[in-house]
Amino acid sequence: MSLPHSPATVNDQYATGRALPHAAQDRWMRPYRPGPWRVATAALALMLAAYLLLAALIMALAGGASGAVAVLLAALVVIAATLRLLRMGVWLSGKGVRQVGYFGTITVPWARVASVRTAQQPVKVLGLPRTVQGQALLVTRRGGQSLRALLTDHNADFLGRIEAFDIAADAIESWATELR
Repeated sequence: MSLPHSPATVNDQYATGRALPHAAQDRWMRPYRPGPWRVATAALALMLAAYLLLAALIMALAGGASGAVAVLLAALVVIAATLRLLRMGVWLSGKGVRQVGYFGTITVPWARVASVRTAQQPVKVLGLPRTVQGQALLVTRRGGQSLRALLTDHNADFLGRIEAFDIAADAIESWATELR
């Protein structure tokens, strides 16, 4: 018989992907899993990096040191870019909401958040210039300034997964309601 708060029970609760009600809210966590478009792009980029690393090894063994170094650096750039791609998204903690983009990060403390809401508006498909009508999760700061849409139902994490978008948007809205 296991105890209600035994380590096995706690680990089983973490395995479900849901935050525990008593879990510390000091660490940054993503309230959703990366979507299939983001993961597939990262997998292809890492496969390219593996080929580049293999090419660098072959070039180094063949005696082309300068070419091997150049290809090795290219592989490291691809790996770093892929890790940044996987890090993109919305992260929450007890301190605030953090929107991690490819080239920058914006953090807004919960005390400065005026509202978090879902709205119907034109959204970009996979971040490309083409827009379609969709849903976006919007954060408005105190003073009326708003961030760019935190999540959309057509971004790399939620394209084709409307239910996952709804669950993530509800989770972020409930964090905002609880911690503002």
